[in-house]
Amino acid sequence: MQPDLELVAVRRDESFKVWSHGHPYCTVRWHSHPEYEIHLIVATTGKMFVGDHISSYTPGNLVLLGPNLPHNWVSDVPEGETIAQRNLVVQFGQDFVSNCLESFPEWRQFEAILADSRRGLAFGAQTSGQIKPLSMELLAARGLRRLVLFMSMMEILMAAEDRETLVSPAYQADPTSFASTRINHVLSYIGKNLANDLRESDLAQLAGQSMSAFSRYFRRHTGLPFVQYVNRMRINLACQLLTEDELSVTDICLKAGFNNLSNFNRQFLATKGMAPSKFRRYQQLNDASRDASEEAAARGVGIVDAPAIVLAPGLPLTAAAAYPPT
Repeated sequence: MQPDLELVAVRRDESFKVWSHGHPYCTVRWHSHPEYEIHLIVATTGKMFVGDHISSYTPGNLVLLGPNLPHNWVSDVPEGETIAQRNLVVQFGQDFVSNCLESFPEWRQFEAILADSRRGLAFGAQTSGQIKPLSMELLAARGLRRLVLFMSMMEILMAAEDRETLVSPAYQADPTSFASTRINHVLSYIGKNLANDLRESDLAQLAGQSMSAFSRYFRRHTGLPFVQYVNRMRINLACQLLTEDELSVTDICLKAGFNNLSNFNRQFLATKGMAPSKFRRYQQLNDASRDASEEAAARGVGIVDAPAIVLAPGLPLTAAAAYPPT
């Protein structure tokens, strides 16, 4: 079965994406993406599908996936039951990997494990236990702390002895054929035309389906009705533009594809719980706080108030310093 393409949106001010979701969820289906992925199951049991590999999984299941490798975790959850948090996900692209290789010679030690990840790597309970607290902290981490946690996770994965390859040597992922599926054409078209008029009837024609069949098909693959999906994508674009401080709210409204300012304000408020102008002010406040903190650090202000580093028994000072209390 052809995998669907997952569109991984990494924020402009971040190097990689970190998130979690429960069950059911729209990406719980056979899919792939060009990004690498660290995937940790924290709840549910079921079946894991990676390439041509199928096995049972339990909480603690940890896998490193290479680019374009199809995957899915099918949970044994009774119909109607919901799980608040099923898994933790870290996704990073080839551009990020290439930039790290160019900037940091030390990153080359990760090349081997990234190459092996193209066939999927599963890790045992010992490594999973080390990765889980770092992944949990990474969900809320900001700034350089994200990089520290990410590098620590990669170091643990690289040194792990309890890992095994999942996909057979004969299996070959073919992303060119994956990209030819109807839903991927539709999602790509939407992403490139958010500023234009997007009609469900036109997209149904692009997919070669009737309106009713397309509506069911689209919702099954995205988890959202067509109009709600488009509005959410447009709001996401507006949020990015609001952080850049170059365009007026009215200009952003039009650039994000909303036909009038009142509709834009209403949709933004319903999604974000605040007006676009307030969202921009909060972002400016956040930026000002960061700038003030960096300026204070440069002048040495507040260093005497820094928290003490607590050493765990037997932990070297250099190791403890790399993981300060948060």
